[in-house]
Amino acid sequence: MKFVSTLSSQKAVSFTEAIFSGLAPDGGLYHPVYMPDLSDFFRNLSDEIPFNEMASDFTSTLLGPEIDSVTARKIVHDAFFFGPVLRKISDDTTILELFHGPSLAFKDFGASFLASAMNHLLEEQGNRAIILTATSGDTGGAVAQAFYKKINIDVVILYPSGRVSSLQEKQISATGGNVFALEVRGGFDDCQRMVKAAFSNPGLKELPLTSANSINPGRLIPQSFYYIWAWAQMKAKGEFTFVVPSGNFGNLTAGLYAEAWGLPTGPFVAATNTNDVFPTFLLTGNYLPRASVPTYSSAMDVGSPSNYERLKKLFSRDTDVFRQHIRAWSIDDDTTLKTISRVYQDYGYLCCPHTAVGWRAAELFRNQYPHSQALILSTAHPGKFLDIVKKATGIDSKLPKTFDEIMQKKKVAHYIGNRDEDLKDWLIKNF
Repeated sequence: MKFVSTLSSQKAVSFTEAIFSGLAPDGGLYHPVYMPDLSDFFRNLSDEIPFNEMASDFTSTLLGPEIDSVTARKIVHDAFFFGPVLRKISDDTTILELFHGPSLAFKDFGASFLASAMNHLLEEQGNRAIILTATSGDTGGAVAQAFYKKINIDVVILYPSGRVSSLQEKQISATGGNVFALEVRGGFDDCQRMVKAAFSNPGLKELPLTSANSINPGRLIPQSFYYIWAWAQMKAKGEFTFVVPSGNFGNLTAGLYAEAWGLPTGPFVAATNTNDVFPTFLLTGNYLPRASVPTYSSAMDVGSPSNYERLKKLFSRDTDVFRQHIRAWSIDDDTTLKTISRVYQDYGYLCCPHTAVGWRAAELFRNQYPHSQALILSTAHPGKFLDIVKKATGIDSKLPKTFDEIMQKKKVAHYIGNRDEDLKDWLIKNF
């Protein structure tokens, strides 16, 4: 598989080149040159196949011969000591729990695969890399855990000051070692802009920078694995719709990639919070990014989703094609709280605020399409949002004991401004 920039199709690069570049030289995102038809792979997929075996087989099928079957097995084996879990809640609702990894968030899948792949390739090449990534919450913890103690890799994580949960901040800032936390005076969109600017800054060209955000195809592509695995488990139960809590739209893009490769599913439901740039776009045809606003579902507080660039390429910039593949709803904070409470009361199931946004969007989808089954992606453990869950239900959610240890650790973060030059100056000083 070859990749080109979303801004230009002049130079195609390999998967290895793409993951270590992170961002294309012209500032665009890497996107597959073409979408291979893997319908036969999906058609022959057993519903009994273990997640890791499926992920290994699919990696070598999609990325071979560059990543052969032996290398694929090594990467997947090192990446995934955890997997997705399907939990049937009612006749028309199933939850795909993606929070059983080390940071209790779905971002563990992409981050762990990318860390494993980079580690194998860097060892072969004898090179080093600096991971530069922005987070609205869950990405930071997942990247910190995935890359911690990787010998040839340093990690720099930017996060918006005061806009992540206390546990998320500790996961980012208390890891230490080769992981550096930068607390930015601004929002996630500032963090994301600063990271993108660093990759194209000529003053930083001597640094081996790459990214672990979903702008990196090495983190985006493995997120398709759990869509494929879940589809294999669910296909005998009839048609269903993936409902995806969405902020920067990397998770949704991974599912849409799988569909483009031949996975027989769709349409998808994009569930957003008050940051409703994408639902507004589908409704009006006008894409108008704006500054994000803080919500209870903080990891989705994105006002300018970077993966919109990939979706434009995927759907040939045609708004009508967008609407064929995606439905979208925006859910406010009050509704999110009420949904957490109602789901717990009705089903005894405790969900995080992001999953609650997905749950309510699934209900709105079924109002339009009665008798539809919904498969809702649960993106984070409810215990990561203790205050919000308690406000909604009155109960305390429990975290694994290892996270109690994290909360006791000391925060070590470098406070910087929100200008591109602030990040550039810090990188030059420290690397």
